[in-house]
Amino acid sequence: MNNNRTHIVLFTLAVLVSACVKEPNKEVVSNPVPITSNPTPYQLIIPSLFAQYINPPVIPVDNPLTVEGIALGRKLFFDPILSGNGTQSCASCHSPQLAFAENSAFSTGIDGLQGNRSAMPLFNMAWNWNNKFFWDGRANSIEAQALGPVVNPIEMHNTWQNAVASLQNDLTYPSLFMAAFKTNIIDSNLVVKAIAQFERTLISGNSRFDQYLNGQISLTPQEIDGFNVFMTETRGDCFHCHGNAANPLWTDNLFHNNGLDATFSDNGLGSVTGNAADNGKFKTPSLRNLAYTAPYMHDGRFATLDEVINHYSEGLQNSPTISPLLKYIGQGGVQLTASDKASLKAFLLSLSDSSFVNNPNFQQP
Repeated sequence: MNNNRTHIVLFTLAVLVSACVKEPNKEVVSNPVPITSNPTPYQLIIPSLFAQYINPPVIPVDNPLTVEGIALGRKLFFDPILSGNGTQSCASCHSPQLAFAENSAFSTGIDGLQGNRSAMPLFNMAWNWNNKFFWDGRANSIEAQALGPVVNPIEMHNTWQNAVASLQNDLTYPSLFMAAFKTNIIDSNLVVKAIAQFERTLISGNSRFDQYLNGQISLTPQEIDGFNVFMTETRGDCFHCHGNAANPLWTDNLFHNNGLDATFSDNGLGSVTGNAADNGKFKTPSLRNLAYTAPYMHDGRFATLDEVINHYSEGLQNSPTISPLLKYIGQGGVQLTASDKASLKAFLLSLSDSSFVNNPNFQQP
């Protein structure tokens, strides 16, 4: 085990579903009540590896975390009150038991309509320092990411005016907003601020691999070998986009064309930037919690982790915007052996965090 730990250290040294949203023209206003006590500041509990290796989380100065704001955001996240017909909540497509993702390729909205992208899992969002969310990076903050689904016609299909009216007329919400933001006048800005506060608390940092790095457990020889496959350019060559043991996020939070298609039916980042050089590029997802987040890729095309590994091994498709990091594109991939594939899968699954999906603080209140 000591040799394996040393090997890991050596390698370590080497190396979010909606369109733009119109703001409401007018929202319901009620008479303010006197401001009471201030909200209680909340301090995130940072996993030790995060504190050791990466920069602090992004907390906007205009939306500090508070106990009352997080509690309100959690209630809103699970409450179907924001949808047009009162049947769908954020959690409908982002289930805690699925690492806040969904087990279908495409989400189904309140009218039975489906989009063309998979719901991204939600965790460790506070460490997305470039503030580009969704598969195509179109939202520039967690707050902006939370704004769209309510009015998206194929998701919650509501208006912010109606959503805010529902909250304003509810028996409990005005007082909860008063506690969180010192006002009972609800608007879309405060709604998404509360949801974003809750989402910033969704931290996953206690996988088997984390525990191994912290010296708490041992990994199996196959899991160790899988990490070496992951970190070796002539084997898995995964670390360029997904990081290493010193990057507990397991994503670079950047956008790449990872060789899914020779031609694109979805331009991804290119549809946002308008730059043809960005066509076919999508956000690198974290490799944490893969045990819960199938199907995989932006369009959920791969039902299993084996299919994902086979793609990078021998299924790459070349195109003008292919990532230069895919050095083996000329031969269709890295050509892993069956043993390498099995080891790589074992390592990847060691990044899943059961304590995250079962955290009582992240369940429906």
